Amino acid sequence: MNNRLIGYARVSTDDQTTRQQIDELKAAGCDEIFEDVISGKTRERAGLDACLETLVQGDTLIVVALDRIGRSTSHVIATVETLGRRGIGFKSLREPMFDTTSPTGEFLLTVFAGLAQLERRMISQRTKSALNAKKTRGEKLGRPVALTASQIREAVAMIDDGKGASYVARLFKVDRATLYRALKKASAV
Repeated sequence: MNNRLIGYARVSTDDQTTRQQIDELKAAGCDEIFEDVISGKTRERAGLDACLETLVQGDTLIVVALDRIGRSTSHVIATVETLGRRGIGFKSLREPMFDTTSPTGEFLLTVFAGLAQLERRMISQRTKSALNAKKTRGEKLGRPVALTASQIREAVAMIDDGKGASYVARLFKVDRATLYRALKKASAV
């Protein structure tokens, strides 16, 4: 089993530097450090993705602060839970209570995971209530239609006149697949 300490550093803008975070991660004993210069709200983070792929059972991921790894509390908890299922520890240097390699840190993560699950359930409950209220008022549920019936008729006429589907889709500002679905649905009626 490995016992590597792997660090991850992130700053949000090009005019910031990860130098201080890297110094702290090196002082904490990190064998390897990954970094990103990108907003925490961005889903695609090459450095974090590479870091997560590198980690194996027995390793510990170390960050300077919790907000370096996640977009939100629920994202941080989900990431740390995923690491835990893979047998990978997690430590935050500035929030030492978040150290899943210790019993206290593991307990705290469990408490926060429970709170995150409660939050998800409450959001789901509010969404269902809002949908039921819309249904009661007679409002249409779901996504709005991409093409109206008259637009579909116009698209059919254009295609019958030899216009290509790509051209027609661009004209109506929809994907070709959306156009094809609308045409298929219209021909089934």
